[in-house]
Order: sequence, then C-alpha cells, then structure tokens
Amino acid sequence: MGLNAEWMQRDLEVLWHPCTQMKDHERLPVIPIRRGEGIWLEDFEGKRYLDAVSSWWVNVFGHANPRINQRIKDQVDQLEHVILAGFSHQPVIELSERLLRLAPAGFSRVFYADSGSAGIEVALKMSYHYWHNLGQPEKKRFITLTNSYHGETVAAMSVGDVALFTETYKSLLMDTIKVPTPDCYLRPEGVSWEEHSRTMFAAMEQALEQHHQEVAAVIVEPLVQGAGGMRMYHPVYLKLLREACDRYGVHLIHDEIAVGFGRTGTMFACEQAGITPDFLVLSKALTGGYLAMSAVLTTDKVYQAFYDDYATLRAFLHSHTYTGNPLACAAALATLDIFEQDNVIEANKALAAKMASATAHLADHPHVSEIRQTGMILAIEMVQDKASKTAYPWQERRGLKVFQHGLERGALLRPLGSVVYFLPPYIITPEQIDFLAEVASEGIDIATRDSVSVAVSKRFPEHRDPG
Repeated sequence: MGLNAEWMQRDLEVLWHPCTQMKDHERLPVIPIRRGEGIWLEDFEGKRYLDAVSSWWVNVFGHANPRINQRIKDQVDQLEHVILAGFSHQPVIELSERLLRLAPAGFSRVFYADSGSAGIEVALKMSYHYWHNLGQPEKKRFITLTNSYHGETVAAMSVGDVALFTETYKSLLMDTIKVPTPDCYLRPEGVSWEEHSRTMFAAMEQALEQHHQEVAAVIVEPLVQGAGGMRMYHPVYLKLLREACDRYGVHLIHDEIAVGFGRTGTMFACEQAGITPDFLVLSKALTGGYLAMSAVLTTDKVYQAFYDDYATLRAFLHSHTYTGNPLACAAALATLDIFEQDNVIEANKALAAKMASATAHLADHPHVSEIRQTGMILAIEMVQDKASKTAYPWQERRGLKVFQHGLERGALLRPLGSVVYFLPPYIITPEQIDFLAEVASEGIDIATRDSVSVAVSKRFPEHRDPG
C-alpha cells in the first residue's frame, strides 16, 4: 500500500468531510496533502497540484508564505490568545485600525467572529437589534437575492437561496423576502450587463417599497454570486440599492467574504459602485488562508444605538470564544502588508487579462455558453445546448469529470456543478495560467463528449456539486 492510500484509509475510518457525499469516496480518492508551497499542494507520494481555487477561495499569497509564516511565529512567542471581553491586545487593535483605513469611508467599528457564516450572523443580529433599540421591533425581516449564498449556519442559510444547501432545512429557516437576482447570464441577447442590472433592480425597488416597514436589511454578495455558480452583475445595481436603502430606511449588508481583498479587481467590491454599506462582512482572504477569522465593519450610527448604561440592556451581547485571536490577527496583518508592499491590486490587472486571453478560445466551444469574468474570478459555463443555454442535468455531474481530469494533470479545479472556474492565488504566473487553461479545455472536452443520458429531476432541478 502506498503512502497516499494508507493515509486515505485512515482518513475514511474517522473523518466526515464537508460538502461531500461520503459514499463517493468508494470510487473517488481522498487526496492527502503533506505540504504546500506557493501555488502548489503536494501529496504524500510527491505529486503536486496547482491550487486553482485558492483552497476554497482563501489562499491569496500562496501556501507557507514566508512573510505570513514569520509574523505568526513571532506572535506565538508573545501571546496565543486572550479573552476579548474586557481585555485587548496589540494585533487586534492594529488590525482594526488598518481595516478601517483600508475600507471605504464611513466605517468606524470592527466586530470579530470566527468564520464567514458567523460574521453573517453578527451582521443580521446587529441590524435587527439596532432597530429594536430604536423602538422599531417590527423591522425584523431581511431581503435577499435569489441564487445567493451566505453560509451554512441557520440564519445565514435563511438569507441564502441555493437549494442544494437550504432545501432540507426549510422548516428551520427564517421567513425572508427573495428578489430576483440581477445575474447577467440571464440577460436577453444584445442587452448589456449594465442595462440588465438596471432592469432587474425594479423588483428590488418594489420589494423595498412594499415591505420596508418590516425589513431590517438587504443582504447581497456584491458583483459575484459565488456558490450560486460564479454568476455576475454590474456595479450599478449596488449603487441603486444603496440609494433605495437610504430612501426607505433599511440597512445594506455586503457579504464580501468571498469577493473582498482584491478578488474583483478592487480591494473591496463596493468600491466599484462608489458606496459604503452599513455592514461589510469580511473573511476568507482576510488571514491569507491561514486561520479562521471574520470581521464585520459598521458605522458609528449603528454603534451608538447600542452605547448606553448596562441596565438598559441595549448592549450587543454576542460572542465567540476565539474572537480577535492574536495569531489570526497576525496572519491578517502580514496579509495586509503584502497587499501594501507588493502593489497587488495593480499587478492583478495583468493576471486577470492573461486569464481572459488564455481561455478566450473556449467561447467557440459547442458546449460553452459563456466565459464571464470579474477581476481575478473567471467562470466557464458548460451547457447541453449552446443556443438555448440549456443546462446539463445535475445528476450527470459533468463538472466532476473536469475535477477528475484536473487531478490527473496536477491541477485542483473544483467546479460548481457545470461551471468551471479559476479563482487562483495572486502569485500565479502567466505560464501557470496557460497550464490551467489547457487542463480546463481538456477537461471540458472530456466532460461534454457524451450526450445527455439522465432525466432532469423535477423536484431539485438546480441541484449541483457544491464546489
């Protein structure tokens, strides 16, 4: 038995993996990783895999980055953790100061949690509690977009709309108001992204007009709906939404867990609309892919609604044991140093252009309906019929064939259903982008070679591999 097989056997005896039907591993190998370096992951037998998905969208500057490593090593000798209730420490103060300087103007406070989903829960609770403190407890509902994803804790699922993650738990979820997504993949032929996004805003305007008296906040993934298939829309939608939320007295929550820190071409996606939301939720790339942490940035107006004598019970009594963990803060500070010292946002423009040119030929593929891109996110949509954009039945798992081919060639490509996407670390080279484009092209050819053989489920028509 080889080392990989040995570790896989031990794994399958004790682990339950996320986003996985464990029975799949009767035929699909678990890949045990021994080490990472830069953009590469290496298994126990020396095979390397180019990490094209940044290990679930978190690793922006490579595995075992020496600068982040050193910052964490220095911190671990000073302070590994301390309660953040009634105590504080240098890394969390410095990180908060830097995030507020870096983010769009208008934020004044940072609240920390342990994961993206937990950060969403914080923002939802904080918005609801704000209105409660102001004597408007009837403002307790949330408006969200169809095809959205905000995490997998119960409240985060409630404001999401990807059936694969929410269908089973419907009876547990809050009653939210869902508005049609501005997803530009669905635009009529000949209509621009901006025009379609403006048109789709009418449904949001109507929902706000009708429900604003009972709505605490609108929550969106700005510019890119990640787990919904890397579907994208124009920044004008965010600008219109900010204006409408102000007009109707409703908070705006931006979930930039996946799209923050340079992923869309600017440090934060909201910058492209020239707006500041009431809550900005950050995670994933915040610590460079090293440690779990999320941050919720908000305004002084929100903060002051909770600031009062203890007996009024207006305080935001929400906590996580590892809130503001010093080691995670150290990783985040090192990550921000790299952004600042290496002029990353500007350098990414050339890499994004290379991703576009390397995949441009796939526009002519008979089973590719669209290649779409926002900054350092590029998605290729495979379809059964190009002219009608008829999707493949999810049961056929076409994306899984691309994933398997990628592993054979030494690339970690993990499609979302029939959407193959590149979301690589920012240290990727032009030559490595060419390699990924080659592997993806081969994988798409293999995945679309056979005709449709499985009927579409009427119950769950939009289920897919979770990516």
